[in-house]
Amino acid sequence: MMFKTLSPSKLKHLIPLINSSSYTYTMPVSNILNTQPIPFLLNPTKTLNPPFSTIFRPFSSKPRSQFPHQPNFRDGNYDESSALSLCICPGCGVQMQDLDSKKPGFFVKPLVKGANYKTLIDKNPVAEELEISGSVKKGFLEMENDETPEKNLVGLSKKPVVCARCHSLRFYGKVKDSSVENLLPDFDFDHTVGRRLSSASGPRSVVLMVVDAVDFDGSFPRTVARLVSNTIDENYRAWKEGKAGNVPRVLLVVTKIDLLPTSVSPTGLEHWVRTRAREGGASKLAGVHLVSAKRDWGLKNLVDDVVGLAGSRGHVWAVGAQNAGKSTLINAIGKCVGGNVSHLTEAPVPGTTLGIIRVEGVLPRQARLFDTPGLLHPHQITTRLTKEEQKLVHISKELKPRTYRIKAGHSVHIAGLMRLDVEETSADSIYVTVWASPYLPLHMGKTENVLAMLEDHFGRQLQPPNGKSRVEELGNWVKKEFRVSGNSWDLSSVDIAAAGLGWFAIGLKGEALLNVWTYEGVNVISRNSLIPHRSHNFEVAGFTVSQIVSNADRALNKPSKTSKSKKTSNLTVASATVSAQ
Repeated sequence: MMFKTLSPSKLKHLIPLINSSSYTYTMPVSNILNTQPIPFLLNPTKTLNPPFSTIFRPFSSKPRSQFPHQPNFRDGNYDESSALSLCICPGCGVQMQDLDSKKPGFFVKPLVKGANYKTLIDKNPVAEELEISGSVKKGFLEMENDETPEKNLVGLSKKPVVCARCHSLRFYGKVKDSSVENLLPDFDFDHTVGRRLSSASGPRSVVLMVVDAVDFDGSFPRTVARLVSNTIDENYRAWKEGKAGNVPRVLLVVTKIDLLPTSVSPTGLEHWVRTRAREGGASKLAGVHLVSAKRDWGLKNLVDDVVGLAGSRGHVWAVGAQNAGKSTLINAIGKCVGGNVSHLTEAPVPGTTLGIIRVEGVLPRQARLFDTPGLLHPHQITTRLTKEEQKLVHISKELKPRTYRIKAGHSVHIAGLMRLDVEETSADSIYVTVWASPYLPLHMGKTENVLAMLEDHFGRQLQPPNGKSRVEELGNWVKKEFRVSGNSWDLSSVDIAAAGLGWFAIGLKGEALLNVWTYEGVNVISRNSLIPHRSHNFEVAGFTVSQIVSNADRALNKPSKTSKSKKTSNLTVASATVSAQ
């Protein structure tokens, strides 16, 4: 009541007295280097004002920060309460802040555009003849349907604001500041998502296990598969005993099937996928979906299956390795259902999604869809490559076979990343088909010359690695031995696959002993052949024709031409000197 009777001039003298009546609260400080700092302890000493002092906040000239640091950096906007109090990037799920451009989540607040943002150009009509109607004259000068710039600005204001990292990835295809990437904490799947999936109570859980079709074994999330399978067993037993038991449903979604050759049979591919998934630990699948987000293949059936399994209140989790295509898949699902879905950031860069993103407008009623950060698989060779090298390894077009017919004692290189040695064969020769990015150069030659290849051509004709220095940085090669067998010359029987790179498909009738070399730590496995057919045209010995090989040869020829020209000029000078004497 006192404030109602006082005039503004008297209130001005009263404000300092009220603001000075503050007290200091001190709390013990935890280790600020912990990956999960406790909220409100990053600043140990806080000044708390009495509640009634907030009445005068509009008079303050120093606005409070709207984006305080929170403990669960990767939780994103999972909780609706946190979504209201935090500013979460709708593209990648990181908590946004506008204080420090050298820290994750930085964004630039867009300026509010006024009514005169797009002023009309005042032009006089080009003619005054009567046969030219006024509507034609005004067609280029006025907006149709009496639209004004103010109405157009409404649509601009509704565009979501994303962090600087997402903006750079969307428009330039690269990370804005690579040094900020090192400040991002690792994504702890077990703590962030795993504990919610394994909970016996709460909403029904549906897991979309997203796997890359052209790197199935490298991108298959074995840890998640074992976790969910164990949870299904435990909660199902509890449910049978009459206890609370949330039994997760698992859908295996194989993306990017448009990159496989059209000759692959969908029925045969699904059988192959189920077999590999069972060997990887996903023994209890509610369904398998073969989809292409780029061409909208299989999306309608996937959406219907997800809606049916999630029910009215279920939680759907999209889980997979980095760059497996989770965000691209969710964006395609959003277009399929025709809802008002926020566009997630897509980029051929591993680790695009940084935090959990709750995607609205896809599932009906109270069901929720969550996009999660990609799981880091250190056994994939792409995790140790640079951005430029990853572009060469990345498969973006339909795979084409490159087939060799070779004998024992010969080797095939995939760039400077992998080598296959044919040690022994029961037949005279075998067929080796390479399935990898077309940008990667190949070489076939005798095994006795592999050391010369390493010294002379790695980092040059055989890229990646790009440059001789990168060859040393990637480390040592290790050998893995495989004894394979087959019963047909016309079809490939066995694949030798390297995680994140590609695979050799072996066609033979009999047995063979193969040695595969690659960098230490890269997972190499043998499996039943994914694509049985091979090319009808065989590659010849030596290097395959590629832009990398051509550029390397051109670079090597320049010094020789320069030296030859110098020798010729020296001989000319010498002959001229002799003649002068």
